[in-house]
Amino acid sequence: MYSRDASREERPEVLKAAIRDLHFASLVTAADGGILCTHLPMILMEDEDGTLRLEGHVARANPHWRTLSAAPASLAIFQGPHAYVSPSWYATKAETGKAVPTWTYVSVHAHGRLRVMENTARLLAHLERLTRRNEDGRADPWLIKDAPDGFVEALSRGIVGVELAVERLDGVWKLNQHRSGDDRAGMVAGLREEGKAGATRIAELAAGLDVPLAD
Repeated sequence: MYSRDASREERPEVLKAAIRDLHFASLVTAADGGILCTHLPMILMEDEDGTLRLEGHVARANPHWRTLSAAPASLAIFQGPHAYVSPSWYATKAETGKAVPTWTYVSVHAHGRLRVMENTARLLAHLERLTRRNEDGRADPWLIKDAPDGFVEALSRGIVGVELAVERLDGVWKLNQHRSGDDRAGMVAGLREEGKAGATRIAELAAGLDVPLAD
């Protein structure tokens, strides 16, 4: 993924935290019939030796999983907050007029080999983890055991678990790091004034605040 050096994020802990915050990916695989893309929640798993895996599942009717017998190279894209930046917010615009619009964003790419979860028990364990990830903290959290016996297992026959064995993580935090302090201060103020969710979060990140990338 292209980025200016100043925007590139390479710290593993930051990238892993971003994936856990964002949680929802565009999973892309090059197949004989063309490019396949599926949008799905994915859970980051880390083994004791530091090996990273991303778990997810797709509908059995989705042809994406049928390409995985050869463990093809795949890419999971986690798109974070993003926002338009008006040049009117820059001090440079008032001083010289030499300013143009841009777009700020956060994104993480996970590269690796994709394979099918063959084991039914593993698939059910994945569904349990996914449910807890999204239900924990709710006033009345739903648990798989709340469903009638065998109900979730029966429904699971309509899905296929997939796992990306992560080989590399790339991150870009494009927050106008190359601009002057005055320009960045103007950008932060402008984004905060807009008040949109993405703009506010980008403003907080650009201001150096340690905030989650998603609610």
